[in-house]
Amino acid sequence: MNFDFSDDQKMLRTTAREFLEEHAPLSVCRAVLESDTPCSDTLWRGAAQLGWLGTAIPEEYGGAGLGHLELAVIAEEIGRALAPIPFSSSVYLATEAIVLDGTDAQKKQYLPRLSSGEAIGTFAHAERPGRQGPSSVSATLSAGRLSGTKMPVLDGDVAHFAVVTARTEHGLSLVLADLTGPGVKRRPLHSLDPSRSMAVLEFDNAPATVLGPEGRGWERAQALLDRAAVLMAFEQLGGAQRAFEITREYTMGRYAFGRPVASFQALKHRMADLYVEIELARSNAYYGAWALSNASPDLPTAACGCRITATDAFDLASREIVQMHGGVGFTWEYDCHLFYRRAKLLGTILGSADQWRERLIELLAATAPDTSHPAAQPYA
Repeated sequence: MNFDFSDDQKMLRTTAREFLEEHAPLSVCRAVLESDTPCSDTLWRGAAQLGWLGTAIPEEYGGAGLGHLELAVIAEEIGRALAPIPFSSSVYLATEAIVLDGTDAQKKQYLPRLSSGEAIGTFAHAERPGRQGPSSVSATLSAGRLSGTKMPVLDGDVAHFAVVTARTEHGLSLVLADLTGPGVKRRPLHSLDPSRSMAVLEFDNAPATVLGPEGRGWERAQALLDRAAVLMAFEQLGGAQRAFEITREYTMGRYAFGRPVASFQALKHRMADLYVEIELARSNAYYGAWALSNASPDLPTAACGCRITATDAFDLASREIVQMHGGVGFTWEYDCHLFYRRAKLLGTILGSADQWRERLIELLAATAPDTSHPAAQPYA
């Protein structure tokens, strides 16, 4: 089992990094954060022209026909740049949902537009803060009309359509709803990271169609979240690595008592701990990418490992970059808070790390051998 990326994938990483360093310095993220603009249209068009939006979309539907390893490579670079574009909601969630469960007609309708950047999609699942369960969904689809409220919805104010969890006469299902048509109201939400937009979506008899097997919406939503968790882990990994590099550079160049502050043992230990957290997250992310690319039955547990370690690593990196910069790290003028805000946002939008820990325990308990039978007891 080889977890290293191929030469072509490494070249893709180099190309993506060079593009983002030129077109998406941290000043782009700050500009979106400080304005009323929900995202960078220029950067979104650039990502579309480079084919990133259709990386894992089959060629017959207008995509590049590559795979999830290539998409993971791009996701890590998106995370390094703190790119203020609806990449995760449109690519990891909406696109993946249609690739997984769309009919041929739905794929022909949506995937080419997603690949070109003409359409932006999102996933509207939660209806209130906190852990979501099958019983927490109250939105309904009846006679092709969707009613209910979803919040918070990442990029819900800029998306053209949403994959929505709703109840039908056959049970919980996934449905597709046009967010630009009648019966839909959108209200932007204020969040800790204004460089990524959030919204409340209110549906009042809005036209919608079923996506995937009706009545199996919770199972399909969890499968979608597992896939998104792996890709999001790479985005979190990229942010954590960039924060680590900036912190290392600053502490090497900041002097106190005639020597770099990085030479003091207290900071050495903290940097070492952070490095270990990031490498642990990287190992889990690579395994998750392998499981996703090979449709492994281990994907649900691998996704939990990705989500937990990547969230922890980015959270620690975002706190250390602020604290190790000293007093200036808390100021608006320095970029440290951009990493802190993004880490908090990415750490919650697919469910918190604690929620994924609970899911991991449930998965492991369900597959653990039964030791209650006498034959399973160890010899005395």
